[in-house]
Amino acid sequence: MSSSTEQAAVVIVGTGFSGLGMAIQLLNAGRDDFVILEKADEVGGTWRDNSYPGCACDIQSHMYSFSYEQNPDWTRAFSGQPEIFEYLRGVADKYDLRSHIRFGVEMASAAWDEEQRTWTVIGTRGETFVGQFLVSGVGALHIPNVPKLNGIEHFQGEAFHSAYWNHDYDLHGKKVAVVGTGASSIQFVPQIAPEVAELTLFQRTPPWVMPKPDHSVPRWVRSVFRKAPATQRVARNLLYWFLESRAVGFNGHPALLKAGEKICKRQINKAIKDPELRAKLTPDYTMGCKRVLQANDYYPAIARHNVDVVTDGVAEVREHSIVDTSGVEHEVDAVIYGTGFHVTDAFDYLSIVGEGGRDLSTEWSTEGMQTHRGITVEGFPNLFFLLGPNTGLGHMSVVFMIESQARYVIDAIALVEQRGAEALRVRPEAQQKFQTRIQRKLDNGIWSTGGCTSWYLDAKGVNRTIWPGFTWKYWLETRKLNATEYELVGRR
Repeated sequence: MSSSTEQAAVVIVGTGFSGLGMAIQLLNAGRDDFVILEKADEVGGTWRDNSYPGCACDIQSHMYSFSYEQNPDWTRAFSGQPEIFEYLRGVADKYDLRSHIRFGVEMASAAWDEEQRTWTVIGTRGETFVGQFLVSGVGALHIPNVPKLNGIEHFQGEAFHSAYWNHDYDLHGKKVAVVGTGASSIQFVPQIAPEVAELTLFQRTPPWVMPKPDHSVPRWVRSVFRKAPATQRVARNLLYWFLESRAVGFNGHPALLKAGEKICKRQINKAIKDPELRAKLTPDYTMGCKRVLQANDYYPAIARHNVDVVTDGVAEVREHSIVDTSGVEHEVDAVIYGTGFHVTDAFDYLSIVGEGGRDLSTEWSTEGMQTHRGITVEGFPNLFFLLGPNTGLGHMSVVFMIESQARYVIDAIALVEQRGAEALRVRPEAQQKFQTRIQRKLDNGIWSTGGCTSWYLDAKGVNRTIWPGFTWKYWLETRKLNATEYELVGRR
């Protein structure tokens, strides 16, 4: 157990885009009085952890990066995991963030001290950090969702989640079962299908898969971006407005998504000749209800002679096989989970205690995740979330949201200090007004009306994940902190 306590004005948790982005904006505001806690031994968050074959972003690289730290050397329109990981490491080095990072420290709990008006953060190995402000940059895609398959404890083969890919295990010539057909699966299935003997894909709900307009970025374009950065800014702005236009279909205008559905169906029909398999792969819900995926090689991989799609669920796992709910036994050497992450219940795993002993995970698990603008929470002073509830996106780069939120946090800290206070807390009525407004919008969105269930929704069927609408509107809402929405605490 560690008995030493480290103090800093701001404690940041996580070193993905959120944590690094927050740290950079603090530095740009002239502050270096912060510490960053990172459970691993390297920066990168999701892009460090996910290294499965074919792992790549589904938003174009020039948008999926910091606006103030553009990279002219992206080699593809949609970068792969190694390139994004390298980008984040480079950003950490450029801003000398490693000197602020405490590697190997995983946050176990955080508690608000009402007398001292500070947050005390305890690590899983007893490390203690005390800060006036606490910023969560843990994101939503960091706790793998591993289904509890009946009898999995008896399985004698290899089993792992895509987020913990076992690169030491040779899949060549093996009989592999893949459980789930989400964003990860449609990327790694085409990569492993040619090398395995048999691939049995257990699909609960087929995704809508759009063609991916990926291509290599020519050397001359990269050279122009390097020599004339303004050209890259113009290209990025055009890309922003193109992606932003996609929000229209998701928000109460499903007719616009019908054109997208036709494109997806055309892609299925082109690659899949078997009518029975086509029927299995064609969704029966409106496009956009679940996350829309992008791939050019998924359906050709499914069409391979050694790939079988099973729409019956898993009834039982035996020592060397999986039995589906129709009673068919499938011999397998390995099970790979492509089942995504805990999203709407991601914070159930953390103990965060605010005023009056209020436990955040208890409140959120019973009442649903509720915040003000996805950043602050009533009853939890000086606590800020980046990519918090209802700030995820289905059409645009979340890095844009992170930048808006980090800037808002800077304003909040500045307000506390300018007014000679020690803390600020959002007023309950401000949070409730925000919640009422966005949930009303979400009720009309495709996520609620499209005829599916998805990880966007919590256990009660309420969308606690997506921002309903345009990101430029979120930028406007967070551009300047409205001091009347907050109460200052402990004025000197």
